[in-house]
Amino acid sequence: MRLGRVALLVLIPFATPASADPPLSALTLVGPPTEIFKAGRDACDGADVPDAPARAFRDAAGAVALYGMHYRNRALRGPDLGQLKLDCTVVLDSGEKSDPAAYDDRSWITATWTEDGARVAALLHHEYQANEHPGRCPAATYMACWYNTITAATSTDGGRSFKRQSPPVVVAGAPFRQEIDQGRHRGFFNPSNIVADGRWRYFLASTTGWTLPGSDQESGICLFRSDDPADPTRWRAWTGTGFTAAFPDPYRAARPNTATCRPVGPFPGPVGAVVRHRGSGAWIAVFMAKAAEGYPQSGFYWTTSRDLITWDSPRLLLAGATLYDDPCAATAPLIAYPSLLDPDARGRNFDDVGDRALLTYARLRTEGCTITSDRDLLRRPVAIHVWP
Repeated sequence: MRLGRVALLVLIPFATPASADPPLSALTLVGPPTEIFKAGRDACDGADVPDAPARAFRDAAGAVALYGMHYRNRALRGPDLGQLKLDCTVVLDSGEKSDPAAYDDRSWITATWTEDGARVAALLHHEYQANEHPGRCPAATYMACWYNTITAATSTDGGRSFKRQSPPVVVAGAPFRQEIDQGRHRGFFNPSNIVADGRWRYFLASTTGWTLPGSDQESGICLFRSDDPADPTRWRAWTGTGFTAAFPDPYRAARPNTATCRPVGPFPGPVGAVVRHRGSGAWIAVFMAKAAEGYPQSGFYWTTSRDLITWDSPRLLLAGATLYDDPCAATAPLIAYPSLLDPDARGRNFDDVGDRALLTYARLRTEGCTITSDRDLLRRPVAIHVWP
């Protein structure tokens, strides 16, 4: 089975980090990595590789379900974060359908939210890979034909199975169909986990941007808000003055307005995860970056915010070549898909952390210039300090 290339391989145009300023927080690795999952040992079939940041929640019985695998979606389950094992039941499969309006080509569960542990809302990173469907894209190459949308699915059995509505609900899509502007990657992709702040729920997602008369969208990271994740039509993006930008299905609905999102943060690519520090209320985001201006080394970085909009200068947490680096030059396995999970999180959805957490990420081995399916899911303890 050929592995699909999740859109975390895609960099958005470079975002310059904020100017040097006093840090709001300090994150320090305080222990070695340990394995959660090893493909060669624990996989059910060739589709079982870590291919997205880890997302977890506690179900109604208090057990943990963790997602972050491939587009044949399965969950790791156990009584807690320290005792997880892959469940071979497919909770959401990908139809690899050629009709782009079906939004059922390849989908990854990339965010979950539940209030009661039984009914679970999911955000899906959906890739329409037009190069795989004859006649859908003249370029016939992955990136030139790549059309990405954030869609929704729901579980009513504690995350043991997910279903899409018919027709599927588009949470965030480009305001044009897949055949438009081919030759580059297009759309919204890689939502972060969902976090709570009072009555509101938030997530961060990447967009490649577009140019349309009266409605130009800048590339970058958009902040979305909703008062009810169970209703995926209620998500709206930050415009700079309010949460009013909607990006519905271009195959079924006229766009209600021309508002666009105003990108937030210093992020050079998708946000791996965002969590709230319990002691201070500060938000901490982790992401990966390659060595470039503002980023002296490739690896995982973190940044901190008081409001999810303004973020401080990123700091290096773990150095190493990432998916953004050239695999041909790799002298060690690549690292990717960082997330922060606190085993003692107060929230059912692991969206809060204390002064300790687990940096959870994937290690990907290469052969020549190929990123292989020989991948491990790892965790490392992290100490967290936030200044008042």
